[in-house]
Amino acid sequence: MAIGGEKRTQQDFDNTKKVGMFSCRVLAINPTIEQYKELLGMELQEDSKAADYLGEKEGDTTLRIDVWLQDVKSDWKTKASFFLQDKERTNKDETKNQWINTSGATSWAENIKDLPDWFIKRDVRKAFVGEEELYGFVQKWLGGLDYRSAETEILCDWKKFMKGNVKELKEQIGGEFETTFGAMATVIVKEKENDEGVLEIKEYQGIYNKGFLPEYSMKNFRVIDYNDEDIQTNIKAKAPKDRKPHEKFVAQVSDESHGEKNIYSFSELHDYTGESIVSSNKVISESSSDY
Repeated sequence: MAIGGEKRTQQDFDNTKKVGMFSCRVLAINPTIEQYKELLGMELQEDSKAADYLGEKEGDTTLRIDVWLQDVKSDWKTKASFFLQDKERTNKDETKNQWINTSGATSWAENIKDLPDWFIKRDVRKAFVGEEELYGFVQKWLGGLDYRSAETEILCDWKKFMKGNVKELKEQIGGEFETTFGAMATVIVKEKENDEGVLEIKEYQGIYNKGFLPEYSMKNFRVIDYNDEDIQTNIKAKAPKDRKPHEKFVAQVSDESHGEKNIYSFSELHDYTGESIVSSNKVISESSSDY
């Protein structure tokens, strides 16, 4: 027997987790196992669950939409995930529905007649769980669309979604309406039991999926330190209508009650080197000793 052949090429993946603000573009949406290799350079096993996007929750069909992003300044890639459920979204006491119109805007009301006039100038329906976050992303990604035009529509076929069909979204990759946009990288920290039943701290790369920014807003994070709590306080003192898009983002993320609970930073994208904490509503700072 002779030993020989072609030397295997070793693929090294950078597992360094990152936090911070970055401009990005979309590489893939719900890639197949083959597309993981072709588009992302990742070789999955045939039995991998990474490309299984349909599921079930509380008897309802669910769909996970994985949007793979690449930092425009580097080769760093990560994904933002959106979780859809075939269930109309209501408030906690189920007295109000969330409604969505064809431009992806949402509003809350008991009945359609209670919705604002500007909102119902377009076709309106009850929103499903997860749509607000998904279409908030789509609005920034497809920034080349004129959202003031009555002709603009971005809602995809819900029934197709619930069969795992995301072709309508995939077809926009590389299309005339797509733009680069701003996103926030986070680190998700969770407690999990190991095989011995001992709780361990696990850290995962995350993306804040409840808000994205137009590209032009990103320059603000390079010139102002929005990690500064005094600056955050000044923003929150403004009436919401007076806040610029990036200020609305800062106020939303840093809100003590409803803001981001994972580890984050308003600085430009950088390696995460902080200590593990299970949840945080406090930003990390590269110069801080808190983490």
